[in-house]
Amino acid sequence: MVNIKRKKRAGGEFSAGSMADITFLLLLFFLVTTNIDVDTGIGLTLPEYVPPEEQELVPLSKERLAALLINENGDVLLNGEVIAIPQITNNLKERIESKINLPKNKKLVVSIKTDRNTNYNLYIQALDQVKEAFFEVREAYSMSVWGTKRAELSEENSNELRDKIPIIISIAEPEAVK
Repeated sequence: MVNIKRKKRAGGEFSAGSMADITFLLLLFFLVTTNIDVDTGIGLTLPEYVPPEEQELVPLSKERLAALLINENGDVLLNGEVIAIPQITNNLKERIESKINLPKNKKLVVSIKTDRNTNYNLYIQALDQVKEAFFEVREAYSMSVWGTKRAELSEENSNELRDKIPIIISIAEPEAVK
C-alpha cells in the first residue's frame, strides 16, 4: 500500500478588520432611513417669570372675562352656564367680535380653569375650541376688511389683525371645581 501524503490546506479565514466598518455603515443606513415620530406637545407662549414680590394683580371687569370651568366629571361651564365642549367656539365668537374695535386693555380674556382630576383630553379639547373661536373671528375679519384669507395676508396686515384680535388665554391654577 502506498502512503500518499495529503497537503494541509489553510482553513477559510477572513479579515475581521472591515467588519466594524460594515456594521457602522448598516447602523448609519437604518438611522437615516427610519422615521421616528416625535410628540411636539402644545404650542403655548408662556409669560416671563416674575418673582412673587414683583407680581402685580390687574383687576378684570366681568365684561372682559370669559370664565371657562371644567370639573372632574367633564362638565363645562362658561360664565356659570353648563355647555358642551363643541359649543364653546360659537359662544365665544360673538363676545370676541364685540371687542374688536376696543383698545387692547379692553379685549376679551378667556380664563380656563380645571379641577386637578379633570381628564387631560377634555382640557385639550376645550383649549382647542377656544383657539378655534379666535381663529374663526380672525378669518372672518380678514375676509371682510381685506377680502383675503388670513394665511394670504401681508406681514403688515397680519400684524394689524393680531393687534385687533389678540388671543388672550389665561390658564388658571387647577383647583377643586364643583
